[in-house]
Formats: sequence, C-alpha cells, structure tokens
Amino acid sequence: MLKSMTGYGKAECLLGSDKYLVEIRSVNGKNADINLKSSLIPRDKEVEVRKYIAEQLGRGSIDLFITVERAEGEGARQINRDTFVSYYHQIRQAAKGTMLEYCDPDVILPALLRMPDLFETRTELDPGQWETLFAAIREAVAGLDAFRRKEGVSLWNDVIAQVEKIENYLPEVERYERERVPAIRERMEARIKELALQPDANRLEQEMIFWLEKLDINEEKVRLRQHCRYFRETAETEPMPGRKLGFIAQEMGREINTLGSKANHAQIQQIVVKMKDELEKIKEQTLNIL
Repeated sequence: MLKSMTGYGKAECLLGSDKYLVEIRSVNGKNADINLKSSLIPRDKEVEVRKYIAEQLGRGSIDLFITVERAEGEGARQINRDTFVSYYHQIRQAAKGTMLEYCDPDVILPALLRMPDLFETRTELDPGQWETLFAAIREAVAGLDAFRRKEGVSLWNDVIAQVEKIENYLPEVERYERERVPAIRERMEARIKELALQPDANRLEQEMIFWLEKLDINEEKVRLRQHCRYFRETAETEPMPGRKLGFIAQEMGREINTLGSKANHAQIQQIVVKMKDELEKIKEQTLNIL
C-alpha cells in the first residue's frame, strides 16, 4: 500500500526530573535528507540516529527536533552569546529597506528568544539515559510512519481514480475513431476535386492508405492501457514505488501526446485534453508518494 512522504510524529520521555519532547516531521524529497535540529543528541550518536531514520522512513526531507522542559529549581539556562549576536545581526540585515529597519531592539527581543539553539542545553547523557531518549525517538518515528500510511490511503484513492478516468476515456476515443477515417478520406477526395486533379486511382489509393496508417492510433491506445495497468500493479506491490510511478506517468504522457498529435479529430483532441488534466494530477500526487 502507498505511503505519503508527508507526516508528523512525537513522543515524550523523562530523564531524571526533566521532560524531553521528541518531534519529527517530513515532507516530500528525492532522497533521505535528514536534519537533526537539536543539540541534545550526543555527537557520537548522530550517525546511529540518522541511519535508523533512513532505514525506517526511506526518503523525504525529514526534520527531528528534541526540546527539554527543565524541572523548577534547576536554575536559569545560559544564553549562547555567539548565537544570539548572529541571529540579531541577521534580523537587522533582513530588515534593511523595510519598516522594521529603525524599530527599537526591544521589539525583536521576544522573537530572538524563541530562535532555536539560543540556549546552551547540551547535557551529557549516560548510556541508560540515551537508551531512554532513543526509545522516544523510535516511538516518534513510528508515529510518523503511521501518519504516512494513513495519508497513503488518500493518495491511493486519488491516483487510482485518476488512472481509471484515463482508462475510461479510451472507449470514447474509439467511438469517434470509427468516424475519423471516412471523414479524412472525404476531405482528401473533396480537395482533389476542388483542384480539378485527375490522379491515378491505384496511386491515390496507395497514398491514402499510407496517410491513414500514419494517423493510426491503435498502438498508442494499447500502450497507454498497458501503462495504466503497470501503474496500478506497481502501486499495489512495491514498498516504495514513488519514483517508478513518476516514470510510468511520464510514459503515459508520451502516449497521450502522440495520440493527440495523430488524432486529427476535434472530439478526440478534447478527450486528450481531459486525459492530460488527469495525468497532471497524477504527476503532482506521485511527487508525495514514498
């Protein structure tokens, strides 16, 4: 079953008298882009955390946050002065040329105090504490994965419905296709009469057959049906089909475009436009499929 690349998960744990909140969120991405936005993870454990997240979640742009609520009486936290000054100068630089350029520094102070990593909160964790925190990370990752599965059900319903619409448009194409060849032949014969030409009958028939064969769209219809079936089979059977579904959608687009260029019939071209509309929806959805 499909999974979305968008999701959110969280978990909590207690380390001594402090409460640690683990939050993880992801959006679509081509690869596993994992950002550990916390100074609470020991440096020697970061590789382990990244590897675990990549194994469990596959790909996507993934951000992991860990915050801690200190118990009362633990004393004031220390502000990282270098970080504070860096944020201050960046905000001032960004404000140049705007109404905020000459505002009182006190106005931006509340925003500064909410910036990440402003307070020096890194603490050394003993092995037992790290196992407790890592268990919370695993719980948050599992929550995100469950969220992705739930979103995947909606994605499945949407993309399969759009694939079925494209398949259902093909019989409409075939209905108009039967009247297309006689209409093309009549136009060609009318043009010959209009020009008062007297072509060789056998040669004319050969040229007509050659021309009509160039406009034949049977192969495009067969391949488009095959691509639709392959899209459905891939979505049903593969654990992370997002990339492959994107490639299949491109192949579907090629057949639809060729069908439109060969159509030479107003109603068929209108149907092709509808197919393209459904295909664009599919392409947008595949970008968020794991």
